Amino acid sequence: MQEEEIERLVDRFERSSLDHLQITDDNFKLVLSKPGAAPAPVSTPPTSSGPVAEPATADGGPLPVSANTTSVTAPLVGVVYFAPQPDQPVFKQVGDPVAAGDVVCLIEAMKMVNEVKAPVDGVLKAVLVDDGTLVEYDQPLMQIEQV
Repeated sequence: MQEEEIERLVDRFERSSLDHLQITDDNFKLVLSKPGAAPAPVSTPPTSSGPVAEPATADGGPLPVSANTTSVTAPLVGVVYFAPQPDQPVFKQVGDPVAAGDVVCLIEAMKMVNEVKAPVDGVLKAVLVDDGTLVEYDQPLMQIEQV
């Protein structure tokens, strides 16, 4: 799919009454969702052309996950940023308290910036991706331990 086609689809989607749009073709997947809309049901697991990192500790071992840990996942494909601007402090750091609805990061896709909000109250226990990296749809970004 060409960039112009994608831009045209995004423009039409924004002007439509649709809340969600998903287009899948061979090695391409486009998922659009309007802010405030309920998450779209996923009928098939997302595919990736490359490996997706599993949560891990700094020494490379698997990150321990407890029953009261919730993952914050990417609502769309894009570049993740942990601060509102490069010269400003990050939204949340590991160990910070988090309230449901707090902005924890941003994802930029096609020059549009989308806020990613915490789904639960708790404490930020782990950041699973690096600032400025490309993330996949539904990829775990952070883990929040509910208290």
